[in-house]
Amino acid sequence: MISIENVSKSFLAKGAEAFTALDDVSMRIRDREFFTLLGPSGCGKTTLLRIIAGFDFPSAGTVRIEGADSSALPPQKRPVNTVFQSYALFPHMTVAENVAFGLQMQKVVKSDRQARVAEALRLVRLESMASRLPGQLSGGQQQRVALARALAPRPKVLLLDEPLSALDLKLRREMQGELKRLQQETGITFILVTHDQEEALAMSDRIAVMSAGRVLQMGAPREIYDNPKSRFVADFIGESNVLPGATVGHGADIMVAVRPERIALSMLASGLPGKIRGTITSITYLGLDTLYEITLDNGERLRSRSRQSISGLDAGQAVILDWPSDAERHLAN
Repeated sequence: MISIENVSKSFLAKGAEAFTALDDVSMRIRDREFFTLLGPSGCGKTTLLRIIAGFDFPSAGTVRIEGADSSALPPQKRPVNTVFQSYALFPHMTVAENVAFGLQMQKVVKSDRQARVAEALRLVRLESMASRLPGQLSGGQQQRVALARALAPRPKVLLLDEPLSALDLKLRREMQGELKRLQQETGITFILVTHDQEEALAMSDRIAVMSAGRVLQMGAPREIYDNPKSRFVADFIGESNVLPGATVGHGADIMVAVRPERIALSMLASGLPGKIRGTITSITYLGLDTLYEITLDNGERLRSRSRQSISGLDAGQAVILDWPSDAERHLAN
């Protein structure tokens, strides 16, 4: 559906050196795919989204949509639509009028316009609220109206710029499920920008992890979580303990990453074999699991997570730490 070919983007600031927001980025996004651009603030993900949308243009490289060079096309000439972080609903218009606005701009005939509005509101489950004003809706409902407005013109690609960041945790998780359902039901290619790792893992078919204007790793959520290719990805996706190889019996030229949920703890007095020893510094109950923070004998710190509190363990206690060999990921030092 979309091909990004060696795209770079630099910005010139008055009295300052040029800032490179994207540095030779290439990727292909498939038809009917839920694709996520994931990374911290300033990594270039929103700049790339804006270039796909046509709000910005690349300094170098090419953007192709369905095979056609779209690099210089304005937004209205591209088969894409965007849902922004702010809902940007017209407060004086009803829900139905807000959803119809884009169709009016496209001069869609009234009968077809009404049918598309009804279809879009059905998709976001807001049929009964068509006559309400945005001020009469909750934040989650307003976000659904913004989604319906973007879906009504039937774009081939829907761009989502951190659309859930203003919602509380419970509502955000509900809307994650709604977005995934909408993507599957409509068959539209969704491209999401987010810095939320859990959000990306929960919804995406594939993820591109970005840092400093580059794509560091791209793949399915499980592939990226289980097989990070760099320390940045290991640290950024989920939670990971990254230790010098020599600490766990490997060469000094590598780092070893181990997820906290793969680390098993037992009392030092148990006599069980283990990879390393340490002392529990704190224990935190988190509902679904319990977090153990441990300081190793050499001063390194790591975390272990267990779905159940381990009987007999307490802060200040010496412990043995162990994990299966397939839990390790070796990273270049």
